[in-house]
Amino acid sequence: MTAARGRTGRPPLTEERKAAIRLEIARAAVDLFVAQGVAATTGEQIGQAVGVSARTVWRYFPSKESCVRPLFSTGIDTIATALRQWRPGRPLEEAFDHVWARDAALPGPDVGALLRLTRSEPGLRAVWLQTHDEAEPAFARALAERAGLPADDVRPAIRAAMLNAALRAAVEHHAYRTTEPGADPATARADLAATLRTALAVTAAGLT
Repeated sequence: MTAARGRTGRPPLTEERKAAIRLEIARAAVDLFVAQGVAATTGEQIGQAVGVSARTVWRYFPSKESCVRPLFSTGIDTIATALRQWRPGRPLEEAFDHVWARDAALPGPDVGALLRLTRSEPGLRAVWLQTHDEAEPAFARALAERAGLPADDVRPAIRAAMLNAALRAAVEHHAYRTTEPGADPATARADLAATLRTALAVTAAGLT
């Protein structure tokens, strides 16, 4: 009787490991984009910086610009959860105080550097805007669930668009004026959290 053959080769990657690889690629891409520009950066260079092949890079991302998407999309699920848990009668900005208190929930310096590049790199700008476009339905679903409204009600969609625009404007505002190298990270995070809180306060009148 022939013994059954066991599975050979590497075990499949877990979703957590795949997400970690995507993030490693994203951070390597940012470093290269900032150092030498998008046009001069190749998939091979991005892969070498992470210790993977260019083929692996393209397995995860369709283009070099899209490599940065994991950094832009960080926090979408956290924001949607905070919206669902936003208590009736409480200011919108208070719903996110516990979120902004966690450093991991705030966009880091690499995102700031990326956003500054989006002003001169249309490909990166497109990825940034697409990420927000894809986040909007998640915010709308959360707001509809919170208000007990049907998913196809237009009001959560409009409120989600307002919230989405406010968050994007706040992060861009912070990134565009935070250009000093060697700035204290704690001060920068506190300033970003304050800017986001202000944006939410300004938006709240249209969401309540």
